[in-house]
Amino acid sequence: MRFLPRALLQIARAGIMALAAAGAAYAAGPDASVPTYHGHPDRSGNFIAPNLTWARARTVRLDPAFAPRFSGHLYAQPLYWQPSGAATGTLFVATEDDTVAAIDAASGRTVWRRTVGAPVPLADLPCGNIDPLGITGTPVIDLATQAIYFDAVSNDGGTVRHLIYGLSLQTGALLPGWPVDVAAALAAQGRRFVARDQNQRGALAILAGRVYVPYGGHFGDCGDYRGWVVGVALRNPRDVVGWSTRARGGGIWAPGGIASDGRALFVATGNTFGARRWSDGEAVIRLAPDLRHEDRAQDFFTPADWRTLDARDLDLGGTNPLLLNLTSGAGEEALVVAFGKDRRAYVLDRNNLGGIGGALAAETVATGSILTGPAAYPTQGGAFVAFEGHGRGCPEGNLTALQIAAGTPPAIGIAWCGALDGRGSPIVTTLDGSAEPIVWVLGAEGDDRLHGYRGDTGAPLYESPPLAGLRHFQTLIAAGGRLYVGADGRLYAFDY
Repeated sequence: MRFLPRALLQIARAGIMALAAAGAAYAAGPDASVPTYHGHPDRSGNFIAPNLTWARARTVRLDPAFAPRFSGHLYAQPLYWQPSGAATGTLFVATEDDTVAAIDAASGRTVWRRTVGAPVPLADLPCGNIDPLGITGTPVIDLATQAIYFDAVSNDGGTVRHLIYGLSLQTGALLPGWPVDVAAALAAQGRRFVARDQNQRGALAILAGRVYVPYGGHFGDCGDYRGWVVGVALRNPRDVVGWSTRARGGGIWAPGGIASDGRALFVATGNTFGARRWSDGEAVIRLAPDLRHEDRAQDFFTPADWRTLDARDLDLGGTNPLLLNLTSGAGEEALVVAFGKDRRAYVLDRNNLGGIGGALAAETVATGSILTGPAAYPTQGGAFVAFEGHGRGCPEGNLTALQIAAGTPPAIGIAWCGALDGRGSPIVTTLDGSAEPIVWVLGAEGDDRLHGYRGDTGAPLYESPPLAGLRHFQTLIAAGGRLYVGADGRLYAFDY
C-alpha cells in the first residue's frame, strides 16, 4: 500500500501531527451541519470527527437498526442539518424520482417527504444513462434562511423542464416565488437554454445571496447543450443571471459542481465541439457573483493542447476544481487543483489562473481518466489530495493520494496508493482539521464496500460488508458522530 519515499513519509507524518491549527481552514467544527457537497464551498471534503482515531476506525460498525426508506435512485450526496441547540440532526436526500425526503439522523424516521414533479424517462431524452431523470446534482442548504435548493428535471405534459426549487428545511413547504423555470427565465433575457438537451449533475453552491446551479449535457454528448451556470437570488427568485460557454458542449458535469472561496465561483468545463478558437471548453473558469466573465488570462485556464483534448473527449472537467490555501516561507498561496480525463493534475494560481497553458505545475499522475470529486487535508508545507483513479506507478488499486508542496513552482508527487474497486468520491475525517487523517471512499459499482485508509500512508483501516444500491460517484458524509452513506432507496449509518 505504501508508495511515499521514506524521507518524504517522515516529513508528511510530522507535518500532519503538527498542523492542528492550520487545519481549521479545511474543515468545519465537529457535529456541524453539512450544507453542501463535501461539506464546504472549497470542496475539500475534510470533516472534523474528534473521536474517530486511526485505532477507532478499525472498529467502525454498520447500524442495522438504522434503515430509512425513500423512493428513487440516489446519485446526490446526502446533506445534514443540525440547528443550534438541537439534540440531533436531520438528513436530506434528493432522488431521481423528483423526491426530497427529510430523515431524522438518529432514528431514521421520515420527518417529511415531498415529490415535486414527474421525472423524465430515458426514452424521452436524446441520449443519457440515468433512467428516470429527476434530481441528480447535490442540493445546497442555506443555513440563514433554513431552506434547501435543488434542480429537478420534470416531465410537464411531454415537455422537459429544468425547475429550480426552494423548500423549507423544517416542513418541506415550497418557498414563495419558487420554482424557477430555467429555460423560461433565460428566454425572457433573449437567451436559449434547451432543457431537453441539458443535464444537471454537479453540486449547487450559494454565494452573495444567490443559489448557483451548474449544467452540462447527457451521457453521449447529444444535442445543443452548453456549460451553463445559472444564479437565482434567494429573496427574489425572479432575479436570474446566467453564464454559458460560447461553443456547443463544454459541460459542467463533475459531481462536485461549483467551488467557491467566498468571493468568486470556480467551475471546470468539458470538451466543446467545432471550436476553431478556444471557446470556454476544457477549462477552469472563475466567475464573479453576477456571472459576468471577461476573456482575461487571470480568469481562466485551459491546457495548451485543448484542441487535442476536445478531439479525444478528454475533459478537464472530470472533477470539480479544488481550492487550497498553502503556507510557505513566502506566505500563503491561494491555489486551485484540477484533474482531467487526460490523466493529469494541474495546480493553478487562484488569483491569476494563467490563460492558455498557464498552470503553475502540471503532472501526469494517473494511468486513466480521473473522475468524481477529490478531497484535501494539510501536511507540512502543503497538502495531500486524494482522488479516485489508478496512480501512475502505483502497484495496485484505484485510489491515489498526491502530495502538493508549496513552492515556486508547487511540487506534485504521488504519496500513496490504495486498493479500491469502484468509482466513489473520497472524503477525509480528521480529529481537528489535520490530526490522524482517514480517507474514506465507497467502492461504488465495484465491490460496493466502504473503505477507510490512513491518510498519511494509505494503510487500510476498515472495510465494510457490501452495501446494496450504490451509484457511481457517490460520496459519504461524517456528521453527528456517524458516517452516513446514501444509496438507492435507503441510507446507511456507521457508528464509531
